[in-house]
Amino acid sequence: MANMNNNAGDKDKKEQDDTMKAWILEGVDGIKTLKLRTREIPQIGNGQVLVSMKAWSLNYRDMLLVSGRHSGVNTGIIPLSDGAGEVVAIGKDVSRFNVGDRVAGIYSQHWINGGAKPDYPGSALGGPIDGVLAEYIVFSEEGLVRLPHNLSYEEGATLPCAAVTAWNGLIVSCAPTVGQTVLTMGSGGVSLFALQLAKAAGATVIATSGSDQKLDRLKELGADMVINYNSTPGWDEEVLRLTNGAGVDHIIEVGGTGTLDRSLNAIKTGGHIALIGILAAGNAVDFGKLIMKNINLRGIGNVGSREMFESLNTALEMRNIRPVIDKVFPFHEVDAAFRYFESRANFGKVVISL
Repeated sequence: MANMNNNAGDKDKKEQDDTMKAWILEGVDGIKTLKLRTREIPQIGNGQVLVSMKAWSLNYRDMLLVSGRHSGVNTGIIPLSDGAGEVVAIGKDVSRFNVGDRVAGIYSQHWINGGAKPDYPGSALGGPIDGVLAEYIVFSEEGLVRLPHNLSYEEGATLPCAAVTAWNGLIVSCAPTVGQTVLTMGSGGVSLFALQLAKAAGATVIATSGSDQKLDRLKELGADMVINYNSTPGWDEEVLRLTNGAGVDHIIEVGGTGTLDRSLNAIKTGGHIALIGILAAGNAVDFGKLIMKNINLRGIGNVGSREMFESLNTALEMRNIRPVIDKVFPFHEVDAAFRYFESRANFGKVVISL
């Protein structure tokens, strides 16, 4: 009987070891449709890597997906595009990674290098394909990058969407130089990464926010000049005043149609606008300014390639740039993390950790 009991215990332990916890999007009716479920740990195939996830971070896109306000969402999927973890098993023919490597998944799993292609949105983590909010995830080895040595798992989890988007929109698109001026908007992940990257490049940064407290923190992070867009609704005119009428060289535009017309006014002739977000309500846009000022307006969709992510990581290591994390929630309190993120009280990234 003793041997039988031991065998039964071994079997129970094996079955327990073969399962994991995963958050599942069981509807598109808000945070309440996120459910923590038990699933089998996925099996790896040729060219694949099993990652034990350690940390995750939230993006505005995740909120849109959970609430049904983003196209391409499928119920029953694992949400979230951003996470970091440790390689615990590798499949046959894997050559890019070893067990023990610290890694993060790339946002568009098929975008390795070169320019964007129409099929890349179909490989976006967290919608339409399974995301990373589970204890274990299987990736193609082509869909991973190594984390910068100077960052923790929590910090590394903030990179795949916001940081790569900022790198693509600022460094890849226009490469600001010493003496040029960059305008960032608000204190979301993309804007904060853009501020840090612009300062590392030697540029002058003008940052906006609707909160004086957040403006103080933006100055601590390196912003040279700040504007409160609530107390100064004509912030574009203030930008012109601060630049002696010339306007800024580059704008990281996250507001969309709600702010684009003011950005067209605040940019200098021949300047560059990276159009990234749709956070502000729409207004009429005077496209005559776009034409007459010879503005380079570039849309930044699908975040960026693995090659861009790897270049970003090199820069983060060389300059010892560390992501700004506002608050960390435990894995079993994902719903609380979403509610906090939805409140927009955060300054920097909202992170989930084991």
